[in-house]
Amino acid sequence: MKSRRNPHTESQQEEWRKRNKTILTYIAAAGVGMIGISYAAASGLGGTAVVGHDAEKVESMTPVKDRILKITFNADVHAGLQWNFRPQQTEVYVSPGETALAFYKAKNPTDKPVIGISTYNVVPFEAGQYFNKIQCFCFEEQRLNPNEEVDMPVFFYIDPEFDDDPRMARVDTITLSYTFFEAKEGQKLPLPGYS
Repeated sequence: MKSRRNPHTESQQEEWRKRNKTILTYIAAAGVGMIGISYAAASGLGGTAVVGHDAEKVESMTPVKDRILKITFNADVHAGLQWNFRPQQTEVYVSPGETALAFYKAKNPTDKPVIGISTYNVVPFEAGQYFNKIQCFCFEEQRLNPNEEVDMPVFFYIDPEFDDDPRMARVDTITLSYTFFEAKEGQKLPLPGYS
């Protein structure tokens, strides 16, 4: 006697096989994507400026005086945060290997204290690996009391190696952009490339 197969069970098993392959493909792609994002954050790729610096390197840098870069500044505020936030200057001119200081201004126009936290990026993205911040308000909570207004400094330099990179040959403008979000008490954003 021949056993009969249930056509509904066979089609259901085939459907499960397809779904499992699809899910496995998505999981593998997510894993590869996370590894790529981790590398980009750690290396300064993807528009993330390099955080931290070697004080000895900063002191011994030789500016590339025949190369002048225009650094422009951008400021955004997430819709959930009721702050006024803007750069105090629209642009500065620096040579690779030269330090510069820029300021942003933030104001809390509300009648209650608000804590904000910012993220940043650099455009063009490839220039992020050369954009080094010595001091910055980013990734630290900023508490502003009702109607309080503060100046927020950013002390930075463009690594002199920028001038040796053929991919940077046509780059003469770099934009540093910040976005502020409302933070919960004690919330910390991870520094790119650090666990």
